[in-house]
Amino acid sequence: CVFILSMRSMASKTPVGFVGLGNMGSPMAKNLLKNGYPVIATDVFPESCKELQETGAQVVDSPAEVAEKADRIITMLPSSPNVKEVYTGPNGILKKVKKGTLLIDSSTIDPAVSKEMAIAAEKMGAVFMDAPVSGGVGAANMAKLTFMVGGVEEEYHAAQELLTCMGANVVYCGQVGTGQAAKICNNMLLAIGMIGTAETMNLGIRLGLDPKLLAKILNMSSGRCWSSDTYNPVPGVMEGVPSANNYQGGFGTTLMAKDLGLAQTTATNTKTPIPLGSLAHQIFRVMCSRGYANKDFSSVFQFLREEEGQ
Repeated sequence: CVFILSMRSMASKTPVGFVGLGNMGSPMAKNLLKNGYPVIATDVFPESCKELQETGAQVVDSPAEVAEKADRIITMLPSSPNVKEVYTGPNGILKKVKKGTLLIDSSTIDPAVSKEMAIAAEKMGAVFMDAPVSGGVGAANMAKLTFMVGGVEEEYHAAQELLTCMGANVVYCGQVGTGQAAKICNNMLLAIGMIGTAETMNLGIRLGLDPKLLAKILNMSSGRCWSSDTYNPVPGVMEGVPSANNYQGGFGTTLMAKDLGLAQTTATNTKTPIPLGSLAHQIFRVMCSRGYANKDFSSVFQFLREEEGQ
């Protein structure tokens, strides 16, 4: 390890496995290292592992190998098929998992898949919990994520010990799948709020208002929301957000479209009307086909500006 930790704290902290070192997973794993946990990591893209290896993590070739070496494993993956592959695939965690292993999945996936993974883990004598996150890359870097946890309550405290190294808020939601349910609901509201903020800012600009002034007024008025005061979608209004960097980084439009798809599926299954959620889903899907797939979801502002010319 590059930095010297007290040997006693190292000895008392057993290794933690980490699978999925993308925009979110990498800073989360780094925060575990900062808190003195030895990390055993893997990612389908070997180049993603390089930086973490330099920070002191041990890198292995597959999720199964992680499961051989660690009895607490966190996964952070893009979608339901990835989670199924990492847990139940030919080189998956459950091929080599040790009895009593705690498995924490921080991906945002269909709650039904979380329940499926929990049953598969239980058959192997392991415990699976869903713990999706809110807060984005910035919060991941600063260890200020919010974790929404679903699973057996008796295991919650063991999960909480690790999650508090990576987040400021850890909330127990109930049985497996309820963490995902909370996350899907949050992201549906986030998408609707971002579209509303983008429309509002665009209209105000067209009416001759200075965008910074308009944002200031909104943020001291009843229209204020996270998209207006923390993550404004208009370039030049705020520093340190994707709109200030050509919508690079942050939370990709593809991922937002995926989460809204999950909201749509769960709403259909529960016969819940979500007219604005459905419309938001369509807007972000269209954006994906118009060259915005890899841009941050706040680029909906730019998308709306382009629509004016149609």
